[in-house]
Amino acid sequence: MMDTQDQNLIDLGLAVINTEAKAVSALEQKINHDFVHACHLMLNCKGRVIVTGMGKSGHIAGKIAATLASTGTPAFFVHSGEASHGDLGMITSQDVVLALSNSGETGEVLTILPIIKRIDVPFIAMTGNPESALAKFSTVHLDVAVEQEACPLGLAPTSSTTAALVMGDALAVSLLETKGFTRDDFALSHPGGSLGKRLLLMVNDVMHSGRDVPSVFKNALVSDALLEMTEKKLGMTAVINQENQVVGMFTDGDLRRMIGKNLDIHKTKIADVMTSNCMVIKADILAAEAMKVMQQKRINALLIVDEQNKLSGALNMHDLIRAGIV
Repeated sequence: MMDTQDQNLIDLGLAVINTEAKAVSALEQKINHDFVHACHLMLNCKGRVIVTGMGKSGHIAGKIAATLASTGTPAFFVHSGEASHGDLGMITSQDVVLALSNSGETGEVLTILPIIKRIDVPFIAMTGNPESALAKFSTVHLDVAVEQEACPLGLAPTSSTTAALVMGDALAVSLLETKGFTRDDFALSHPGGSLGKRLLLMVNDVMHSGRDVPSVFKNALVSDALLEMTEKKLGMTAVINQENQVVGMFTDGDLRRMIGKNLDIHKTKIADVMTSNCMVIKADILAAEAMKVMQQKRINALLIVDEQNKLSGALNMHDLIRAGIV
C-alpha cells in the first residue's frame, strides 16, 4: 500500500505535468501571423539561423538550433555571453538571428543588439514578455508567455522553457514540411543513426566480395562445397558454371535435407542437391532492401550478381546486423 509521502510525490509530479501541458496548449493561440512572419524570414535566409540565449533559455536555444539543422534549416547556437567576446564574428549579413529570453531583458542578449542592428539582419525574439526591450527591438516577436511556472516557488524555468522548446519545434517542423524535406534528406545528416544506415547503406557497402565469397563449380562434390563453406563461414556457398554465372546455392538447410536422404557427401555432386532457383540481387540496391528480401523469403543469405548473372558478392543476415540495418 502506498504511504502518504509516496502519494504526495505522485501528486506533485502530476501537478507539474498538468501545469506544463496547459502552457503548451496555450501556444495554439500564438501560432498566428507573427509565427508565419518568422517562418518566412527563415525560409528566405541565405545564410544560417543563429540561435542564442543565456542560462536555461540558452540550453533550449541549443536544442532548437540542433533540431533546425537536422531538419533542413542550416542553424547553429551562439552563446550570448560569448557573443560579445568574439563569437559575434560568426554572424553574417546573410543570416537570421533567433534570440530566446523569457523576461526579454537578459543583459547579455541586450548587449549584442546594437551589433545585430549594424549588421542589419532579421531578428526574431522569443520571449514571455511582449513589452520587453528584446520584443520591441525584434523584426518579429514570438510570444511564449506562460500563466505560471511548474516550480512551486515560481523561480526555476519549467513551463516557460517547455513552451519555448515546443515553439521551436513548431518552427522547425513547419519549415521542414514547407521545404519538402524528406527521409532521405534526414538520413544524409544522420549517417551514424539507424535511419541513416537504412536509407544510405547499399548492398555493395556490406557484402563480401573477391576471395571472401564462397563458391564451387557445379560439377564439384558436396564434400568440396562443405570445405568451402567452412572456410568462408557464411553458412552457404554459391554454385557457379565456368563463366562464373550463378546456377544455384547450397546452404546448411540443403545439407540437412541431403543427410535425411542418406546421401554420401563424397559421391554426391553439388548440382544434384543445390537450390537451383536461388534468390539473387544486385549490388546497387539498399542494404535495407536486401534485408526485406530475406525476411519475405525467410532466408538468411543472398548472392549478389551483375547484369550477366555473374557472381560478385554474398551477404547474410549477420552482415546486416553488424551494419546496423536490423
